[in-house]
Amino acid sequence: MLLGLTTALVATVCFGFGAVFQARGARSAPRADRVRAGLLAALARSWQFLVGTLLDIAGFVLSIVALRSLPLFLVQAVTNAGLAVTALAAVWLLGAHLHRADVAGILAVVVGLTLLAVGSGHEGRNHAPAAFHWTLLAVTVVMLLATLVLVRRDGTAAAAGLGLLAGVGFGVTSLAVRVLDASGPLAVLADPAAYALVVGGLGGYLAYALALQRGTVTAATAAGTVVETFGPALVGVLALGDAARPGLEWCALTGFAVAVGGTFLLSRFGEPEGGPAEPAAPHPDADAEPAVPPR
Repeated sequence: MLLGLTTALVATVCFGFGAVFQARGARSAPRADRVRAGLLAALARSWQFLVGTLLDIAGFVLSIVALRSLPLFLVQAVTNAGLAVTALAAVWLLGAHLHRADVAGILAVVVGLTLLAVGSGHEGRNHAPAAFHWTLLAVTVVMLLATLVLVRRDGTAAAAGLGLLAGVGFGVTSLAVRVLDASGPLAVLADPAAYALVVGGLGGYLAYALALQRGTVTAATAAGTVVETFGPALVGVLALGDAARPGLEWCALTGFAVAVGGTFLLSRFGEPEGGPAEPAAPHPDADAEPAVPPR
């Protein structure tokens, strides 16, 4: 359990710092009203987005160890706590300022994760029926089709919808890692969960980048946080046998709720205060910083 928890925490640091760079890269790219190669090319030309993506890849590789050795509700709560790391990284790298709600959110995340770690038991099964694997793949296909529809729309509702779809993609990725048949290369290639992992991850990143271009940070991330955190956690408990330590169920449940509550407090981090400000002439030696979203 110690190895899994350590890799989950390091992955969270990678996700948190990666979000700072991805936000700057996504908002420096031309706004897209459809999914096309030009959007991907524009993101690929942004070194900030590439650095953020590399950090996310490193975080994902580390999280594989955690997902295969810890209950999903613990891993999802820890990795989604990357918002706290994002807030601290933005203070250090971008000169952002923390408000009382931000500090309260960071403290809630720390307290919640501590309680959750104390109350968590061993992980359940790392296998599931074939129908479960095919269902994961089918969900990613539906997620991509819905993204193609929402990308043509504007406003807060579209941003929230795309954020939710990103959460679905990332949530399916976590479940796919958990049940993937890793007994050999041929087994991986024959497993629908492997393709759900790839499609869910790439589709989630695409939906997330599009959401950032259409609405506020909160609109783009709040719904996705709920789906990405609660969805796999619930499936892990109901279908894969994850459980808390006997007698400490209250501790795990309280920790999960407090950690997720802190994540919601932090979801407004980097949000502009008040209404839209009048555009000002940029300083010739400085670029305006965008709001900083979580992973």
